[in-house]
Amino acid sequence: MKFLSAPTPAAPAPARRTFLRQLTVAATAAVFLPRAFAALPAAKITRVRVYRPPNLNVHFNQSNMIVTIETDIGITGVGEGGARDTIEQCATRLIGQNPFDIERRWQDMYRAWFYPPGREKIHALGALDLALWDIKGKALKVPVYDLLGGMNRNFVESYLGGAGTGKQLQDRARAAIEAGYRAFRIDAASVDGRAPGEDMRGPVYNTHERVRQVAQDAKDLREGVGPNGDWIIDLHQRFDFADGLRACKLVEEYEPYLMEDPVRTDQFNDDIPKLRKLTTVPLAAGEEWGQRWDFNKLVENHDIDYVRCTLPNVGGITEMVKIAALCETHAVGIVPHFTGPVSTAALVHAMGPFSGPTIVEIGSNTRPAEHISEGLELKKGKLWPNGRPGLGVTPNMERLTQIAEFTDPGPSRTIYFRPDGSQTSW
Repeated sequence: MKFLSAPTPAAPAPARRTFLRQLTVAATAAVFLPRAFAALPAAKITRVRVYRPPNLNVHFNQSNMIVTIETDIGITGVGEGGARDTIEQCATRLIGQNPFDIERRWQDMYRAWFYPPGREKIHALGALDLALWDIKGKALKVPVYDLLGGMNRNFVESYLGGAGTGKQLQDRARAAIEAGYRAFRIDAASVDGRAPGEDMRGPVYNTHERVRQVAQDAKDLREGVGPNGDWIIDLHQRFDFADGLRACKLVEEYEPYLMEDPVRTDQFNDDIPKLRKLTTVPLAAGEEWGQRWDFNKLVENHDIDYVRCTLPNVGGITEMVKIAALCETHAVGIVPHFTGPVSTAALVHAMGPFSGPTIVEIGSNTRPAEHISEGLELKKGKLWPNGRPGLGVTPNMERLTQIAEFTDPGPSRTIYFRPDGSQTSW
């Protein structure tokens, strides 16, 4: 048997007119929406320059080298990190390209050469990535954090480092908390501000002796910061598992905010999961880490409470956003290590939208850098958004020395794509 549906009655004239008006509005929107979202002008990258600051940090993964990316629309982006040789291959991939396709530019710099980049080159790639985000924010006349969802907090907390023993340590810890910093941090490697074992034998480091000193320091730190303050000890990767465990167990009663790098870096993936089961102190690791593949298993398994990854080391803001999503998924916080003034200012943009716990090691950025005219806003121990377009950083070019520039796209490289258009390896 065949059933025939009844014909749909014609809509009343007013309803038809309303429907037609809606169709007209939708059609008009379809025409104008692409233009609304195409507010970015057509642009190409014309030049990348590299500058040495007056206080160059020679450690590759803490480099404060300044990089700029120039465009044919008169907007220049500012980044930080890398060295001339590690920047060169990445920079030449940018010449002639659209600066606003940041993910595409990132993937191209990463994949264009036969060997995947190591941490030093990822640091350089990250420096250029910061500059690309700076360009995009300036083109749209908004801070970078507005491109990442907007600030999810009023400020980003920071912590101050120092050294000392006994009452001196207590006083310094108390002063840091009173100045508005979230926590006071010391290095288990220092004694009275001296290098450990500084005598005729050379730099002898006795972790058995250090464990007892760490326990005493923890007691003094808790006294100094008070019941509501926070403190941190960095074991600095010098401890083997047994001594790292002893140190963690001995300080549990003094409730550290975190214990950083409690075992050797090469043993993180083996030893930290074991350590997690044997101590209640919050664990943090990874100031030397690069991308999320260095530590994703430790995050996914909740073996650490905080990752110490930072900008530009991870590959810039493009990669940090992905790390933030990974950490948010597994309720792990981010405690970035400091690098230079531009990267530390960029951390406000990257960490501001993050919904999890975060605190930045301020390091050497408590005072304005002489080669930066405007940048980081540090007030009462907190990093504040400044509202300026892009990263909100302006270098003092008179204080910088140019060491390289790149205007040539370099040798042609074949980039392979999957059928869906996504990039794949060389």
